[in-house]
Amino acid sequence: MDTDMKEEEKENLEWQEVRTEHIVQDEWIDFRRSVFRFPDGSEFGPYYSYSRRDYVVIVASDTEGNYLCVRQFRQGIREITTEFPAGGIERTDGREYGSRADASAAEEALEAARRELLEETGYVSEEWRHLLTVPSNATIGDNYAHIFEAKNCRKAGEQRLDETEFLNVRKYSAAEIEEMIFGGKFQQAVHVMAWLLAKKG
Repeated sequence: MDTDMKEEEKENLEWQEVRTEHIVQDEWIDFRRSVFRFPDGSEFGPYYSYSRRDYVVIVASDTEGNYLCVRQFRQGIREITTEFPAGGIERTDGREYGSRADASAAEEALEAARRELLEETGYVSEEWRHLLTVPSNATIGDNYAHIFEAKNCRKAGEQRLDETEFLNVRKYSAAEIEEMIFGGKFQQAVHVMAWLLAKKG
């Protein structure tokens, strides 16, 4: 074991949850207000956090090397964004979130990625690569993003959008995506990370 690992084992950094109030707890989200005890014994509150379902992001390119993106309105920033196809991992228990310990209730990430690509774009792929699974927002959320790359996508049908989805499919070259990212026009942070991972190979 190297020195850094030994030092990490000696760290006393974990917060202890003292109490929690569920402000909103329905099938969509568990939004909480908590009080934590710090390593020095002091307490802090309120601290807000939430549970949402895990989701997938797909860096998808067609047989001509163009990248499949979707344009849709994002209510958080009140703007229409350009981003990669993405969507939630469905659960068999009817909820939108759940403990990672009960993963048996959740759809497999790759199957979710295949489904979301087809539903949002009408495209399919036989060349899939898992790039990374990472916490979506470790500061306040407990859900994870599963990032995939899909190559040589081909048109297999029409979009099959949910009742709350209103989006258009657009194709962009690698140069155009780079320009959008560095021009502040590709505004989903996890999607930018997905692009950088895909380009790294």
